Amino acid sequence: MKIVVIGGSGLIGTKLVNRLRQKGHEVVAASPNSGVNTITGEGLAEALAGAEVVVDLANSPSFEDKAALEFFETSGRNLLAAEAAAGVGHHLALSVVGADRLPANGYLRAKMAQENLIKASGIPYTIVRSTQFFEFIDRIVESCVDGDVIRLSPALLQPIAADDAADAMADAALGAPVNGTIEIAGPEPCPLDKLARMLLNASGDRREVIADVHARYYGTELNDRSLTPGDHPRLGSIRFEDWLSRTSARR
Repeated sequence: MKIVVIGGSGLIGTKLVNRLRQKGHEVVAASPNSGVNTITGEGLAEALAGAEVVVDLANSPSFEDKAALEFFETSGRNLLAAEAAAGVGHHLALSVVGADRLPANGYLRAKMAQENLIKASGIPYTIVRSTQFFEFIDRIVESCVDGDVIRLSPALLQPIAADDAADAMADAALGAPVNGTIEIAGPEPCPLDKLARMLLNASGDRREVIADVHARYYGTELNDRSLTPGDHPRLGSIRFEDWLSRTSARR
């Protein structure tokens, strides 16, 4: 089966491409570096010719509200139009758990716009909403630095390892379109401020983490339901502590 992975050179894309190739599928790792650009449309028709499945992992280079919305709307429209012309039978997209619950966050509003384009396209689809990746927790922490301390919400997160997310995406790519949404998450929830302390301790970083219920997560306050999955998500098997230990050992 021919599968095109848009964003095939990114964190999840690289892992997904490898998994699908190991299973014997013809996989195109598409990105601007390989001559496939969903914003300009360059190379899309050629890449999608004969494809049965397209996986959209493309991400906005900017988290600014207007730029993110323009990226996901333009990329989504161009990609879906090219898929319709090529007769693609399954559009699989990676989205974010909580995208529909935090309208004050411009990036998540942009992801909802992307989801709505997919649903209206008429192409059979699967949307996989994922919680935050372990690999991105450090970015969240650094975004909340306040002088010599780090102020973070104690709201629950349920982050997932990129390897577990790639496994879930591979299974979805090889399965039938569900014409709906699947949620994936890590094996256990944990307060964001606790995750930060664990991460900093593992690297010997002695900065103080302060739990603050009013601390903002990319512009919006959180509660325990904001970024955690609903009922019956697919859960990964890798625990944050174990991932930290392995990551620290490699370093």
